[in-house]
Amino acid sequence: MKFYDELLAATQRERAGLLGLAFIRDGAAGKLKPADYIAFLSQAYHHVKHTLPLLMACGARLPARLEWLRTAMSEYIREETGHQEWILNDIRACGADPEPVRNGTPGLPAELLVAYAYDVIARINPVGFLGMVLVLEGTSTAVASEAARALQHSLGLPSTAFTYLSSHGELDISHTRLFASLVNRLDDAGDRAILIHCAKAFYRLYGDVFRELDAHRLATHSREIAA
Repeated sequence: MKFYDELLAATQRERAGLLGLAFIRDGAAGKLKPADYIAFLSQAYHHVKHTLPLLMACGARLPARLEWLRTAMSEYIREETGHQEWILNDIRACGADPEPVRNGTPGLPAELLVAYAYDVIARINPVGFLGMVLVLEGTSTAVASEAARALQHSLGLPSTAFTYLSSHGELDISHTRLFASLVNRLDDAGDRAILIHCAKAFYRLYGDVFRELDAHRLATHSREIAA
């Protein structure tokens, strides 16, 4: 069994737990309200804007024995450049002002997600950052394009409001193939173990972003009923 398959098998429970969250399921089914979708985009902005700094930090901290992986980071950097601006444009296409999001602060789960990524790179092992790549891109390929189509239909928003979801659902399919080829080259048992450990943690932390979104959604719904 190749290591990529071992990684998927080792994190299967965590992945299923993430994809089973109510907010993600409802998004894929087109059951979110416009405010819910904008809330999702707002939190996405606050972690996506760190993608390039994290890729750069990871590449800089990799040891010489993983020079081939450092080189591969440059391909990710080219393809991930500017995606946070796509999110702000999507928010604008939804009829909302993106500037408060740009100048605002993330919810605590999104902040902790990013903080853990920086900590893994600086303190533990930069290879562990690939766990975040697995989680974010794996989630995109599983539900992003489907959610974009369903939400566009249910919310009546233009296609320009879904550039982030639509593009990532398609782009991350090719990224997944690249990711698999890279992790299959990892031959150090320590690197492999830390990648599995961090991937499990990233699934939990990314899931917390959606748990908070769902809690906010339910609280808003309760207030609307009470009113």
